[in-house]
Amino acid sequence: MGSITSGTKRYRQINWAFFCAGFVTFITLYDVQPLLPVFTREFGVSAAFASLPLSVTTCALAVSMLFAGTISETLGRKAVMVASLVTTSVLALITSQTANLEQLVVVRFLQGIALAGLPAVAMAYLSEEIAPSSLTSAIGLYISGNAIGGMTGRIFTAVMSEQTSWRAALEVIGVVCLVLSLYFAKTLPPSENLKKRPFAVRYLFSSLLRQLKDPGLLCLYGISFLIMGSFVTLYNYITFRLLGAPYHLSAWLVSLIFLVYMLGSFSSSMIGGQVERFGRGRMLFLTIGTMVFGAAVTTSRDVGSIVTGIAIFTCGFFGAHTIASSWVGSRAKTARAQAASLYLFFYYLGSSVSGTVGGVFWVSHGWGGVVLLILGLLLLALALWKLLTSCAAECPARNAVASLDAMRS
Repeated sequence: MGSITSGTKRYRQINWAFFCAGFVTFITLYDVQPLLPVFTREFGVSAAFASLPLSVTTCALAVSMLFAGTISETLGRKAVMVASLVTTSVLALITSQTANLEQLVVVRFLQGIALAGLPAVAMAYLSEEIAPSSLTSAIGLYISGNAIGGMTGRIFTAVMSEQTSWRAALEVIGVVCLVLSLYFAKTLPPSENLKKRPFAVRYLFSSLLRQLKDPGLLCLYGISFLIMGSFVTLYNYITFRLLGAPYHLSAWLVSLIFLVYMLGSFSSSMIGGQVERFGRGRMLFLTIGTMVFGAAVTTSRDVGSIVTGIAIFTCGFFGAHTIASSWVGSRAKTARAQAASLYLFFYYLGSSVSGTVGGVFWVSHGWGGVVLLILGLLLLALALWKLLTSCAAECPARNAVASLDAMRS
């Protein structure tokens, strides 16, 4: 476990570096999300097919992260993360030059592979270097960088695509991300608590399998799949709703909805203190319940109510993600990079699956169908929360019994 605590110079240095890394990751991952209606018009495809530039990226990211954590134990955490960010930035520049949907999907697929080197390794690095008492706050600040990056990419590409072109927007994003990636490389301290090991395929699969034997971690992985799937589904298709009848809002005006990401950033940074006060279990239930309430509010026909519902839903999501991801880091006693990789594998797999399936619900049943899908996912997440709290309650009891037995013997 790490020893760096909040308030120290090294803690601030690490947090600023990971804030920039999170910004780069999410601005490049989600900069195409508000462009889905543009892709339907420009490439003449359905909403489900227009979602592929996002879905294939998150799918490639999910699978590649299973390997990224183990590779970082051989090459070093920082080396893998730096290579990931720089390659992602270069691919963002290449994305801006694609001529058709097929080329765009291929480059975005490669971008998903490149992105894998940052998220899972970042969680492992923070778990190893930051003291347990400061870990939730550190991950919350990193996730706030994710939130601001995601918000900036969505708004910037929506506005730029209306004023100039979506290709110009992606080109500017690529340049900015390259600069921030070099800043990350310069300022992040190397790992001090990582014990490097030679790469071994057998170890990779055995360490992953070990995490899957923990019922508590399985619940957390399922929750990550469900909350991320519902989150991406909402943001993928709310633009279609507001651009169409009866609202007919402009693209740049619809993009302002993503300003609610600032509330998500605030939620993820503040959740650490609430967890310390009320406990992980209660706060995870509250944040998922907040998502349910927010999704229900978006069924209103009033634009103000829709935006309010999105804001409530977003705060709940970032809070739930912060709690669940930090819970994985503290629950996994060995192979934390692999535990984090599995969490994010299910997280982005949920994005890929539900993000595309949501298009089918949108075409068939409109916004009501999309919300019905989201509520179904969140109710399943609450069922897993119940199982998770049962697992968490059983573990201390088992440890106590084991200690008593050892004393008696």
